[in-house]
Amino acid sequence: MKHYRVVCALVIAGNRVLCMRKGETRYAYTSHRWEFPGGKIEPNETPQQALHRELLEEMDFDVVVGKELTTIHHHYPDFEITMTAFLCTSSSTNFRLKEHKESIWATKETMASLNWCEADIPIMKEVIKHL
Repeated sequence: MKHYRVVCALVIAGNRVLCMRKGETRYAYTSHRWEFPGGKIEPNETPQQALHRELLEEMDFDVVVGKELTTIHHHYPDFEITMTAFLCTSSSTNFRLKEHKESIWATKETMASLNWCEADIPIMKEVIKHL
């Protein structure tokens, strides 16, 4: 089974967190689900470098990658991931949707009601504790 090392950004503005909705993917269990922005770590890249690069590539969003919040391991039917979540800041809340269908700056109440990718659920629950 394929294993991916990925990172995600927890960008908090006030009491809201940036959440992204995927479009159609090759797997029904991730299609149109919510996730935190991020992506795969490339060879010879630190997790922090990967996260900064991914947000620039996918969103034209320049963030400062801060401290690590948590790391989760999740097994999907067709692959598995190890995902590390970092608290991030930005001087702006402006970005472009290039890869995702939708975005929302969600309160903890809204976050709890979204249809999340399974791997993001434990991270979402951890974020809610910190808001």
